[in-house]
Amino acid sequence: MLERECDKTLVERAVRGDGDSFTELCRRYYSAMVAIGHAILRDRHLAEDAAQQAFAKVAVSLPRLRQADQFGRWVAAICRNEARDLAQARRRPLPDEEPPVVEGRTDSDESCRAVQEALGRLPEEAREVVFLRFYDGLSYDQISAVLGISEQAINGRLRRAKKRLAQYLRRHGFDEVDL
Repeated sequence: MLERECDKTLVERAVRGDGDSFTELCRRYYSAMVAIGHAILRDRHLAEDAAQQAFAKVAVSLPRLRQADQFGRWVAAICRNEARDLAQARRRPLPDEEPPVVEGRTDSDESCRAVQEALGRLPEEAREVVFLRFYDGLSYDQISAVLGISEQAINGRLRRAKKRLAQYLRRHGFDEVDL
Protein backbone atom coordinates (compact mmCIF):
# COMPACT_ATOMS: atom_id res chain seq x y z
CA MET A 1 0.00 0.00 0.00
CA LEU A 2 2.75 2.46 0.88
CA GLU A 3 5.48 1.18 -1.43
CA ARG A 4 4.86 3.64 -4.25
CA GLU A 5 4.07 7.30 -3.73
CA CYS A 6 3.22 7.92 -0.11
CA ASP A 7 -0.32 8.69 0.93
CA LYS A 8 0.67 12.14 2.15
CA THR A 9 1.83 13.17 -1.32
CA LEU A 10 -1.30 11.74 -2.94
CA VAL A 11 -3.56 13.51 -0.43
CA GLU A 12 -1.79 16.82 -1.00
CA ARG A 13 -2.16 16.44 -4.77
CA ALA A 14 -5.81 15.40 -4.48
CA VAL A 15 -6.57 18.45 -2.34
CA ARG A 16 -5.10 20.59 -5.13
CA GLY A 17 -7.54 18.98 -7.56
CA ASP A 18 -5.54 16.07 -9.01
CA GLY A 19 -8.23 13.48 -9.70
CA ASP A 20 -5.70 10.76 -10.51
CA SER A 21 -4.22 11.05 -7.02
CA PHE A 22 -7.64 10.70 -5.42
CA THR A 23 -8.37 7.72 -7.66
CA GLU A 24 -5.11 6.08 -6.52
CA LEU A 25 -6.03 6.62 -2.85
CA CYS A 26 -9.41 5.01 -3.49
CA ARG A 27 -7.80 2.09 -5.30
CA ARG A 28 -5.33 1.52 -2.47
CA TYR A 29 -7.91 1.53 0.29
CA TYR A 30 -11.17 0.34 -1.26
CA SER A 31 -10.81 -3.37 -0.52
CA ALA A 32 -9.67 -2.65 3.05
CA MET A 33 -12.74 -0.47 3.57
CA VAL A 34 -14.99 -3.22 2.22
CA ALA A 35 -13.35 -5.60 4.72
CA ILE A 36 -14.00 -3.15 7.56
CA GLY A 37 -17.62 -2.72 6.45
CA HIS A 38 -18.02 -6.49 6.09
CA ALA A 39 -16.73 -7.02 9.62
CA ILE A 40 -19.50 -4.74 10.91
CA LEU A 41 -22.37 -5.51 8.55
CA ARG A 42 -21.59 -9.17 7.76
CA ASP A 43 -22.95 -8.60 4.28
CA ARG A 44 -20.56 -8.06 1.38
CA HIS A 45 -22.95 -5.94 -0.71
CA LEU A 46 -23.78 -3.61 2.17
CA ALA A 47 -20.06 -3.42 2.98
CA GLU A 48 -19.38 -2.25 -0.57
CA ASP A 49 -22.10 0.38 -0.15
CA ALA A 50 -20.49 1.56 3.10
CA ALA A 51 -17.07 1.80 1.44
CA GLN A 52 -18.47 3.75 -1.50
CA GLN A 53 -20.36 6.12 0.80
CA ALA A 54 -17.20 6.61 2.86
CA PHE A 55 -15.19 7.58 -0.22
CA ALA A 56 -17.93 9.97 -1.30
CA LYS A 57 -17.63 11.70 2.08
CA VAL A 58 -13.84 11.63 1.84
CA ALA A 59 -13.99 13.37 -1.55
CA VAL A 60 -15.90 16.25 0.00
CA SER A 61 -13.99 16.38 3.29
CA LEU A 62 -10.43 15.75 2.09
CA PRO A 63 -9.34 19.41 2.35
CA ARG A 64 -10.17 19.25 6.08
CA LEU A 65 -7.83 16.32 6.76
CA ARG A 66 -5.19 17.85 9.04
CA GLN A 67 -2.65 15.04 8.92
CA ALA A 68 -2.32 13.86 5.35
CA ASP A 69 -0.12 10.93 6.42
CA GLN A 70 -3.06 9.59 8.49
CA PHE A 71 -5.35 9.08 5.48
CA GLY A 72 -5.80 5.33 6.04
CA ARG A 73 -6.90 5.72 9.65
CA TRP A 74 -9.18 8.60 8.74
CA VAL A 75 -10.97 6.81 5.90
CA ALA A 76 -11.29 3.68 8.09
CA ALA A 77 -13.06 5.72 10.79
CA ILE A 78 -15.43 7.22 8.20
CA CYS A 79 -16.14 3.78 6.73
CA ARG A 80 -16.79 2.33 10.19
CA ASN A 81 -19.32 5.09 10.86
CA GLU A 82 -20.99 4.55 7.49
CA ALA A 83 -21.28 0.81 8.15
CA ARG A 84 -22.74 1.42 11.60
CA ASP A 85 -25.22 3.90 10.11
CA LEU A 86 -26.28 1.33 7.52
CA ALA A 87 -26.68 -1.29 10.24
CA GLN A 88 -28.79 1.07 12.31
CA ALA A 89 -30.92 2.00 9.30
CA ARG A 90 -31.85 -1.63 8.90
CA ARG A 91 -33.38 -1.44 12.41
CA ARG A 92 -33.11 -5.13 13.05
CA PRO A 93 -30.39 -7.50 14.17
CA LEU A 94 -27.95 -8.30 11.38
CA PRO A 95 -28.05 -11.93 10.32
CA ASP A 96 -24.81 -13.57 9.39
CA GLU A 97 -24.25 -13.39 5.67
CA GLU A 98 -25.68 -16.57 4.22
CA PRO A 99 -23.59 -18.58 1.80
CA PRO A 100 -25.26 -19.29 -1.55
CA VAL A 101 -27.79 -22.11 -1.44
CA VAL A 102 -26.53 -25.11 -3.35
CA GLU A 103 -28.36 -28.35 -4.09
CA GLY A 104 -27.39 -31.03 -1.61
CA ARG A 105 -25.60 -29.65 1.43
CA THR A 106 -22.10 -30.86 2.11
CA ASP A 107 -19.81 -30.82 5.14
CA SER A 108 -18.08 -27.77 3.71
CA ASP A 109 -21.43 -25.89 3.78
CA GLU A 110 -21.78 -26.71 7.48
CA SER A 111 -18.16 -25.70 8.09
CA CYS A 112 -18.68 -22.42 6.27
CA ARG A 113 -21.82 -21.68 8.28
CA ALA A 114 -20.05 -22.53 11.55
CA VAL A 115 -17.10 -20.27 10.73
CA GLN A 116 -19.47 -17.42 9.85
CA GLU A 117 -21.31 -17.91 13.14
CA ALA A 118 -18.03 -17.97 15.05
CA LEU A 119 -16.84 -14.79 13.29
CA GLY A 120 -20.13 -13.11 14.16
CA ARG A 121 -19.47 -13.75 17.83
CA LEU A 122 -16.10 -11.98 17.82
CA PRO A 123 -15.90 -8.39 19.04
CA GLU A 124 -15.97 -5.88 16.17
CA GLU A 125 -12.31 -4.87 16.55
CA ALA A 126 -11.23 -8.52 16.33
CA ARG A 127 -13.45 -9.13 13.28
CA GLU A 128 -11.93 -6.10 11.55
CA VAL A 129 -8.41 -7.44 11.96
CA VAL A 130 -9.45 -10.94 10.86
CA PHE A 131 -11.21 -9.59 7.75
CA LEU A 132 -8.33 -7.29 6.84
CA ARG A 133 -5.71 -10.01 7.29
CA PHE A 134 -7.42 -13.14 5.99
CA TYR A 135 -10.20 -11.94 3.70
CA ASP A 136 -8.39 -8.94 2.24
CA GLY A 137 -4.83 -10.31 2.56
CA LEU A 138 -3.28 -7.16 4.01
CA SER A 139 0.12 -7.30 5.69
CA TYR A 140 0.55 -6.25 9.32
CA ASP A 141 2.15 -3.02 8.09
CA GLN A 142 -0.85 -2.29 5.88
CA ILE A 143 -3.34 -3.10 8.65
CA SER A 144 -1.38 -0.81 10.94
CA ALA A 145 -1.71 2.02 8.40
CA VAL A 146 -5.46 1.48 8.13
CA LEU A 147 -6.34 0.95 11.80
CA GLY A 148 -3.65 3.04 13.44
CA ILE A 149 -2.52 0.31 15.82
CA SER A 150 0.87 -1.34 16.24
CA GLU A 151 1.83 -4.59 14.58
CA GLN A 152 2.14 -6.05 18.08
CA ALA A 153 -1.49 -5.09 18.80
CA ILE A 154 -2.56 -6.63 15.48
CA ASN A 155 -0.76 -9.86 16.36
CA GLY A 156 -2.43 -9.94 19.78
CA ARG A 157 -5.90 -9.35 18.33
CA LEU A 158 -5.39 -12.05 15.72
CA ARG A 159 -4.07 -14.51 18.27
CA ARG A 160 -7.05 -13.93 20.60
CA ALA A 161 -9.50 -14.09 17.69
CA LYS A 162 -8.07 -17.39 16.45
CA LYS A 163 -8.29 -18.83 19.97
CA ARG A 164 -11.95 -17.80 20.31
CA LEU A 165 -12.78 -19.12 16.84
CA ALA A 166 -11.13 -22.46 17.58
CA GLN A 167 -12.94 -22.77 20.94
CA TYR A 168 -16.30 -22.02 19.33
CA LEU A 169 -15.74 -24.48 16.50
CA ARG A 170 -14.60 -27.24 18.88
CA ARG A 171 -17.72 -26.70 21.02
CA HIS A 172 -19.80 -27.17 17.88
CA GLY A 173 -18.30 -30.46 16.81
CA PHE A 174 -15.34 -29.47 14.70
CA ASP A 175 -12.64 -31.41 16.55
CA GLU A 176 -9.77 -30.90 14.12
CA VAL A 177 -9.51 -27.14 14.38
CA ASP A 178 -6.07 -25.65 13.83
CA LEU A 179 -6.19 -21.92 13.28
